[in-house]
Amino acid sequence: MIPEVTNELSAAVFIDRDGTIIEDADYCSHPKQVKVFPGVPEALRRLKSKGFKLIVITNQSGIGRGFFTVDQYRAVESEVSRQLGHGLIDATYFCPDVPGQHSSDRKPSPGMVLQAQREHQIDLARSFFVGDKEIDVECGRNAGVRTIRVQTGFDRDVTGSAADWAAKDLPAAAQLILEQ
Repeated sequence: MIPEVTNELSAAVFIDRDGTIIEDADYCSHPKQVKVFPGVPEALRRLKSKGFKLIVITNQSGIGRGFFTVDQYRAVESEVSRQLGHGLIDATYFCPDVPGQHSSDRKPSPGMVLQAQREHQIDLARSFFVGDKEIDVECGRNAGVRTIRVQTGFDRDVTGSAADWAAKDLPAAAQLILEQ
């Protein structure tokens, strides 16, 4: 008997890193700068336990600007993973492009989300994007997912945001997602 192959697509939560998962250190380039916001690991575990894939989508123009290297970025990424709990994040996509140059990946372009969709069999109609900036909201909308703007980055004013919802922080955003 041949086992049945299912092509079930997963729902995902796409999450910005700096200002959403960790305190925004303005070009975070060293593991010592990584400070995960309170409640974030638990919130992500709750989402994961409900079947969501967790995918980080992050602009890292500091690489393109020469402020830090890909290796330094990877060291920071490793520290974020360590502080969250290894294996919690399913994938991370980063874009080193600087603002102003043509880029299909740099948020608000949806390139990284669409790449993740292909590589991880994601149903965008059941997915969400959580971020602290309006470009995160625009990226999510450009990719066709529901969006939540959190108030943990440098710009906490969400007045006039195009997001579907606003939330105080990532744990509050996770609660909104779980209520849908």
